[in-house]
Order: sequence, then structure tokens, then C-alpha cells
Amino acid sequence: MTTPKPHNHSFGYNAVHIVFVTKYRHEVITKDVESRLMEIFSKLCKTQDCELLEGKADLGKQDHIHLLIDLNPKISLAKLVNTLKTISSREIRKEFADKLKTYYWKPVFWKRGYGYSSCGGAPIEVLKRYIQKQGYND
Repeated sequence: MTTPKPHNHSFGYNAVHIVFVTKYRHEVITKDVESRLMEIFSKLCKTQDCELLEGKADLGKQDHIHLLIDLNPKISLAKLVNTLKTISSREIRKEFADKLKTYYWKPVFWKRGYGYSSCGGAPIEVLKRYIQKQGYND
């Protein structure tokens, strides 16, 4: 596990695994698009006081991307995802317009939803046992 980071008067490590899928699952995330997405995501995470720890597209099936982000506790996951998807979509559609025009005739790039899971801490069963052992020793 990574060392907890201080955030004002608290500390912790809030890693989240996020998956974005392209609209209509079109296989449009080439190596160039992936590289540019990582630049965009990294920069945007910094503006939100978060850190992009890892990111990779599945280049076997070029229709989704995986991100591992250390989420600052003062930022909601929904707000971060909205920022990442909105700005990356706009930038990718602008920079790769010629390639994408055959797939998207409307101003879209990402599918509406997203997948996520928290990670980076102790397993749930270990935490449950720890909490159950707290309290008075009668």
C-alpha cells in the first residue's frame, strides 16, 4: 500500500480505478489517442488536487481506458469524472477530428456512464474484523 498523503487536517490514500468506454464502443483509442489522453488526464488531475497514478487503454480492444487515480477527499468522484470526460472529449475530438469524423457525427467521444472501484486499502473482511475488535474489553 502507498503511504497515506496529508490533506489539510486529515490524511489517507483514496485510490480509485475508473474505466471510460467510447461512445458506441467504437475502437478509436489508438496509441496516439491514448498518449494524448494520458497527458490530458494527468494535467486535469493536478488541477483537481488529485494524481493520475496509472492509465492505459486496452489496445487489443481500443474502446475503453483504465485509470488509477489518487482521489483527494475534498473532490467528489462524480465531479472528477465529469471534468475528465468533458474536457478530454472536447480536446480529442478537436485534435483527432479527421480520424473521428467517420465514427461520430455528434460532439461525443465517451459513453454516458463509467465504471469505478475503490482500491489500495485493506480487504473489506480485514477491516470488518478490525472494527469488530474495537470497544471495551469486558
